[in-house]
Amino acid sequence: MAQTDNKQGVLFQLNGRPPLSKAALIGLQHVFAMFIGNLAPILLVCGVLASVSSTDRLMLIQGAMLMSGIATLLQIYPIKLGKRFRIGSGLPVVMGTSFAFVPTMLVLAPQYGIAGILGGSLVGGVVGILLSIFIKPLKRFFPPVVIGSVIVTIGINLLLIGGNYFAGGVGSPTFGSIQNLGIGFLVFLIITLLNRFAKGMLKAVGILIGIAVGYLVSAFLGMVDFSTVAAAPWFSLPRPLYFMPQFHFDAILAIAVVYIIIMLETMGNTAGITIATMDRDISTQEASGGIAASALSSMLGTLFGALPNAAFGQNAGIVSMTKVINRFAVATSAVIMISIAFLPKIGELFSAMPASVLGGAIISVFAMIFINGIKMITRNGIDEKKALTLAVTFGLGYGLGILPSETLAMPPVLSFIFKEPVTAVCVTSILANILFTIGKKSNDKTPTSQLTQPPSSQT
Repeated sequence: MAQTDNKQGVLFQLNGRPPLSKAALIGLQHVFAMFIGNLAPILLVCGVLASVSSTDRLMLIQGAMLMSGIATLLQIYPIKLGKRFRIGSGLPVVMGTSFAFVPTMLVLAPQYGIAGILGGSLVGGVVGILLSIFIKPLKRFFPPVVIGSVIVTIGINLLLIGGNYFAGGVGSPTFGSIQNLGIGFLVFLIITLLNRFAKGMLKAVGILIGIAVGYLVSAFLGMVDFSTVAAAPWFSLPRPLYFMPQFHFDAILAIAVVYIIIMLETMGNTAGITIATMDRDISTQEASGGIAASALSSMLGTLFGALPNAAFGQNAGIVSMTKVINRFAVATSAVIMISIAFLPKIGELFSAMPASVLGGAIISVFAMIFINGIKMITRNGIDEKKALTLAVTFGLGYGLGILPSETLAMPPVLSFIFKEPVTAVCVTSILANILFTIGKKSNDKTPTSQLTQPPSSQT
């Protein structure tokens, strides 16, 4: 019995090897949570391109799953370059196609197509590499109040997405129907009860159980269309350079700016994991490695038609909620993603899942992301300077960022910044922090030891 408990406890430790059967369930749970979000940016971009064929779409999906898996493995098991620098955070970070690029890509796609976006991503990723190299001197511009504000904004945005999924998905002819809401509440209730009353493995895979029950019930009610599953091939190889990148200066510049945002998003979601499970901020080495892995995998992904990636907030939320931080267990999700890249039929089985099933599962997960941001902001209290920084951040950044039509008359640079709330909050928070905090005494400081020393590998 004691041996079983020890194996069970490994799931809640960063290192160690839990049984593969249990680890695979954790991995599958993460794949379910990220799958639709991973493909949604692709579908949105394809929607504004009349020339995209079914084969093009398949190549984009395969590239996204392949690179998400590779990027996740790179995050979990870093490549060390010397004593101080590495590519990868060494934390259970799940990567996926970033939503932050969607507004920019929707503008660039009709003009330059997929090839122009990939070219911009390939060159623009250099910004992420530079940020990872100089993160130590730059980190003073990204204190907990800045990263926490970005996490809160990401959480709010994701809650809106989760609520729409819960009701059946925007654009669905049955949006808000009793069936959709009923399925959403069923999944939500199962997950909540398991998290409250279950223990051990049953609690750790509560999200997977909720999704599985919701999927089965919705299939029984005729809410699942399996025709795409039947039509998909069993096996297909991703093709490198199927989309040959093309380079346009304005596309490169636009995407390079967004890279700064997703690097901060990756750092924020990674910090959310360490705060929720280890009660500490990320170290400089973890932040630098996480950013480098995100940028490098995004650049490499362009060769396989994959759009830029970032750490996925919903998966960070799962880690925060379940406290399962074992790297091996989360790494199984990467193996599943890579397998799906070669098995389109399985990918279609995931994508056939009704939106309300996913919505019921992720809405509480997204709430955890929001809470992690609040915890980061308030960790050392809120003094007058921090309060003023937050007021400006959310007053201008979020207040104008959620209403981009208000800023269309502004100069192009400002109009671009306020095009969506995550970018607006990020930029506004950095500037407000410089104005009110840097160079002045403040409670919002991360201990020096955390910025220079990598943490112990044991939790």
